[in-house]
Amino acid sequence: MASAPAAEAANRFTVEVREGPAGWSVTIVDPDGREASLRACRDETEARTFASTVRQHAGWLSEERFRQIYRIAEGS
Repeated sequence: MASAPAAEAANRFTVEVREGPAGWSVTIVDPDGREASLRACRDETEARTFASTVRQHAGWLSEERFRQIYRIAEGS
């Protein structure tokens, strides 16, 4: 049985669900701990659903492709 190719480096983006005075939001945090993207949500259900989707993408995609899909500039 042939060995699997070496896995790419893990995607280091993280996602935070927040509830604040303005309501619910989802923040994508870059590998340096900076807010890279913020999305306002109608309610907790929308925020948690969107965050789940983003987390799945972070698990499947390289950081480069993740940046492209979520329109996050390099160095942001």
